Amino acid sequence: MLVACHDVALTFGRGASAVVAVHGVSLEVRAGDRLAVVGPSGSGKSSLLHLLAGLEQPTSGTVSRAALGGARDIGLVFQGDSLIPALDVAENTALPLVLAGMPDARARAAAVEALALVDAAELADRLPEEISGGQAQRVAAARVLAQAPRLILADEPTGRLDHATGGHVLDALLTAAGRTGAALVVTTHDPAIAARLTTRLTMRDGRLLSTAANATEPQEAS
Repeated sequence: MLVACHDVALTFGRGASAVVAVHGVSLEVRAGDRLAVVGPSGSGKSSLLHLLAGLEQPTSGTVSRAALGGARDIGLVFQGDSLIPALDVAENTALPLVLAGMPDARARAAAVEALALVDAAELADRLPEEISGGQAQRVAAARVLAQAPRLILADEPTGRLDHATGGHVLDALLTAAGRTGAALVVTTHDPAIAARLTTRLTMRDGRLLSTAANATEPQEAS
């Protein structure tokens, strides 16, 4: 068990202006899980990922990460690329490893290997301003892959990519997770991406529903 949520809620604001982003969610994520979280914009998908990662604290309920060794065991691929303009692509990819204490040369080698996994090795020496938005998203994925985390959380990692490139990014995420036995949780609007993951969870109005691949009606997750 890597992460366990029990009856978790997340509310932004107070009183009449309060917005409930997540409501009464219970979810367990285990090593090796492959979960797709689908649902319309505003359904709470990103908020759920932020709760799993510890970026948000629940308004009520509990989130346990007892089996994880801290932030270094969690890799996040955000919707935005979040690259640092002054660093080249390889330096951006290696940055989490350098901050964790890995020697620069070793960190760069790991970064270049991760970039190759997402077909972006040729971008290593370019600055973020010299690459496209789609390329930047691939770099953001590589930055997480280089960390070899035990839990990979990807928020719409293919949303800005064409179908073929998006498929390559998911291939890389699945390969990286398979190498270390990590869990992979992906939010997506793309049915083709969701279909490649073992379990599909649907969020609606902040509530989590579970849908089997051959089910016609979602059943509420336990």
